[in-house]
Amino acid sequence: MIVTRRWLEEYIDISKISTKEICKTLNSIGLEVDSVEEIRIASGVVVGKVLEKVKHPDADKLNVCQVDIGKEVVQIVCGAKNVDAGQIVPVAVVGCKLGEDFKIKKAKLRGVESNGMICSSTEIGLPKLNDGILPLDESIGELVIGKELNEYKLLNDDIIEIELTANRGDCLSIHGIARELSAFYNLPIIEHEKNLDNNELGIGQFLEVECESSVDSSLIFKAIDFTDFKLPVLHKIRVGLIDEYKENDISDAISYSTHANGVILNAYASNKADKLNDLSVLHIKKDKDGFDKVYGKELLSTICVEHQKIDNEDTTYILEASYINPEKLSRKVFEAKKKTGEIYYRASRGSEPNIKHGVDCFTTFISKFGAKIYNGAEAFVEDIETIYLDINIDKINSIIGQETPKAEIENILNALGFEVKEGLNNVFSIQVPLYRHDIKNIADVTEEIVRIIGIDNIKAKPLAIDEVNRVNKTSNDLIKKNKIRSKAIENGFFETVTYVFTNKENLQKYKFPTVKEELDILNPIVNELNTFRTTILLNLVEACSNNFKQGFKSASFYEIGKVFDENRNETFKISFIFSGAKEQESFLNAGKPVNIDFFEFAKKILNSVGKFELEPMQTIENSFVHPYQNANILIDGKNAGFISKLHPSVANEFDLPDTFIAEIDFEAIKNDLIKAKTTSKFQASRKDLSVVVPKDMPYSKIRNVITLIEDANIKQFNLIDTYSDEKLGNNESLTIRFVLQNDEKTLDDEDITTTMNKILEKLNNELSIGLRD
Repeated sequence: MIVTRRWLEEYIDISKISTKEICKTLNSIGLEVDSVEEIRIASGVVVGKVLEKVKHPDADKLNVCQVDIGKEVVQIVCGAKNVDAGQIVPVAVVGCKLGEDFKIKKAKLRGVESNGMICSSTEIGLPKLNDGILPLDESIGELVIGKELNEYKLLNDDIIEIELTANRGDCLSIHGIARELSAFYNLPIIEHEKNLDNNELGIGQFLEVECESSVDSSLIFKAIDFTDFKLPVLHKIRVGLIDEYKENDISDAISYSTHANGVILNAYASNKADKLNDLSVLHIKKDKDGFDKVYGKELLSTICVEHQKIDNEDTTYILEASYINPEKLSRKVFEAKKKTGEIYYRASRGSEPNIKHGVDCFTTFISKFGAKIYNGAEAFVEDIETIYLDINIDKINSIIGQETPKAEIENILNALGFEVKEGLNNVFSIQVPLYRHDIKNIADVTEEIVRIIGIDNIKAKPLAIDEVNRVNKTSNDLIKKNKIRSKAIENGFFETVTYVFTNKENLQKYKFPTVKEELDILNPIVNELNTFRTTILLNLVEACSNNFKQGFKSASFYEIGKVFDENRNETFKISFIFSGAKEQESFLNAGKPVNIDFFEFAKKILNSVGKFELEPMQTIENSFVHPYQNANILIDGKNAGFISKLHPSVANEFDLPDTFIAEIDFEAIKNDLIKAKTTSKFQASRKDLSVVVPKDMPYSKIRNVITLIEDANIKQFNLIDTYSDEKLGNNESLTIRFVLQNDEKTLDDEDITTTMNKILEKLNNELSIGLRD
């Protein structure tokens, strides 16, 4: 954002404040000054008047001019195409130094004496306005022949460039910056009178606007006759400072006013409008992507997104002032991947919503310089929802860190444009100004107060440390996380840290859930990371794929991080992946290591996170899961995640060999203290028990029944084999191996038989299953 000192002075009286002090203030209130440039015209450049112009006798492109510079009339040879008799121009007299190696001397050009130089804008340090000399007018002040241009304050200006954050769209105008300085210095904003030079005709005799009810934009249209309009040189110079001067007075007047007041303006030549009898007709309607568009004989603009160039092809124009909610606009542009023009930068950050004020300022401005305004306007203004906040003064002071008087808080908020009403219990009810799109809560309001108080004026306080119990969920989670990290690394996994964002199209492709559209990212950092991740596995698979493309034969990673559900609620997950060879090439495997298998992978996971049980998945919810090599991970009987081989088709897409994945809820993983237990010194016995069970009976039922048997001799049991044949029909045989051991004696045959019979009896009574014949 570029502002100039003299331009600011049209909105606020800063005559007693130095530019250096203004820059310091802007930095302190959060508007970072990027650069400051002083424009000072060299001594010896004076106001001159061209009295006579004749062709050079020996050069077609040169003219011999007689120029009045006050004290005398001098002869100057000039090569500019636009020089003409009667012009008031800047003249560098003999002896003037325009640069380090550029001193004006008496000279002869093709035999004709020249005493000085008629200057262009760039030659005296101003922006480029044309390819010739700079004609002057009284917009810079009263023109006195012979007076030095460095005495004209409006030309000798200080240019301040401010680096704005994306949330401060309200400061994308001279008026917006003046508003901030007004609040800080407690100076009033200068009000400008609104005087119009009206055309005899009313707008209804010239223009009709047909606007669909579904249009989101607020719009005001005016008709203007620019036949006698001429933009003064001062305003052309200012447009040159903020933008490239286009030598088009109408376009530059719109750029000037938009930059000055923050209201987005556009203009359409009347000959581009649709025609109905003697009326010019504009059509405002939505396109298929939901953008508001203006049509005449053809598409004229996409409101607040892309405006076409304004050409000098007519004398009567239709002025448009527009506003649209920046969040809504940004979302639409992102979703449609819409190409945008320069105006979108301002609109997406929040332009000035008071478009009537912008129209009044613009029409008053151009009326001074020859434009005639048609009476009346066509208006389609949407009601903008006003935000009201109840803020507690004690809460504000606790955030600031010091006591700020209630009256001071009220004065600051009033100065910033908030409407403040005092309520009960030390609470203010405030109305947020419509141009402050970034104010949403008490923290935002507090930031505004701190900006104006000044961060340097808030006293530092020592950190108060009270000795309290430091053990809490956060510390316990950190301990658990570090334990899992150590174990995972011991089992050959490397930790990764990836973005909490991922590609929405890939999530949908592989049937993972996605965040609801209305809760998704508005402005992603890149298109490939355009949504919140609902799984870490997609990131890990991509990481593995990248490693294999670099020539690695195996890759194994884990990550502990946040994932989001469709309502954007956060949970912590730990995800694992192992792809390719389970060990390095060595003499022991003859240089041909085999790929990892399901049970090797499950063992590594178990060693990393602790004990869990597996049961077959009843439903497969995403395309990563192998249809036959998969299982739910159960911790304390509750589903905590899943483990699976990566589906072969997905592995093929990512150029991966045999790959296994697992994702587990971090909260479900136990972090209990390990209690030491005495170990029996007597020999253990192993007994296998083969029972016939229905095929549709899950092993978990059998496991639960055995677990509830009260017998101290049962130390461990595991399913080791399943068998089925035609004789068994709809049944199958499960072989369960038991480890039996007593803490006080060696078990004899009778003890073992008693325990095994107890197990069989329980299984028969609870599940009606027994030994295989």
